[in-house]
Amino acid sequence: MDNAEVIAQLRAIATRVEALAARAQQLADENRSLRQQQEQLAGERSQLLAKNEQARSRVEAMIARLKSLEQHT
Repeated sequence: MDNAEVIAQLRAIATRVEALAARAQQLADENRSLRQQQEQLAGERSQLLAKNEQARSRVEAMIARLKSLEQHT
């Protein structure tokens, strides 16, 4: 193997390493974005669960009032 072949192989390896590093950075960015989305969705879910609980409480209170009015008539 002569010097030119070794240099060509080293360049090919360097190109592959650069491509892998770029892909790793891309995946890290995508992972960060997905984690942010997951946090946002978890927050939205929490808010929706709280609103659902409030609505259920209001409906239960209305039902209790209606039953109370029904008994008084």
